[in-house]
Amino acid sequence: MKLVLATKNEGKVKELTKLLAEQDIEVLSLADFPEIEEIVENGETFKENAMIKATEVCMQTGLITLADDSGLEVDYLEGLPGVYSARFAGEEKDNIANNKKLLELLDGVPVEQRTARFKCVVAVADIDCFVYIAEGTCAGIIAEEQRGDGGFGYDPLFYLPEHGKTFAELDLETKNKISHRARALAGVLDILSDLKKMMEDDEE
Repeated sequence: MKLVLATKNEGKVKELTKLLAEQDIEVLSLADFPEIEEIVENGETFKENAMIKATEVCMQTGLITLADDSGLEVDYLEGLPGVYSARFAGEEKDNIANNKKLLELLDGVPVEQRTARFKCVVAVADIDCFVYIAEGTCAGIIAEEQRGDGGFGYDPLFYLPEHGKTFAELDLETKNKISHRARALAGVLDILSDLKKMMEDDEE
């Protein structure tokens, strides 16, 4: 079975490919389809954006497509940056600028008020573009400074007290067990298993 990951984000592709490694699935990404132009994510929720991406790429490729929309929700900022996580500091999707803006907004805020969560919604569109949904979250605290050089996005600021590390300091194996994306993917694996079975039944 072929599966298109509706993203060009190399870090995200690496994570998702590793999570799907044992599923006997040929994993592709938008890097394999340079003719597909950037998809406008104009939904008001993570779910809407994930569905938009999955449906659009499915329609253009004719293949089962997995799209996720994820982001950071900071309680002190009333849920921001939320769906604007990638463009928090501007349309350029600049991780350095996004992290800098977040630190500035939380400057002087005590640790007990820096609670946050990463949230991920994954949409899987089958070859008929019917969409299935799975979700996952991971709670943490926004650190006062960036730590670690792994991961991407807000990972250097997302601190996990139970591990004593930020996402960017965790090894990929540990991150893939506890992350919001990993938890959402756990639900996706069931969806993909059902789709594979349906395809096999159709071929018989």
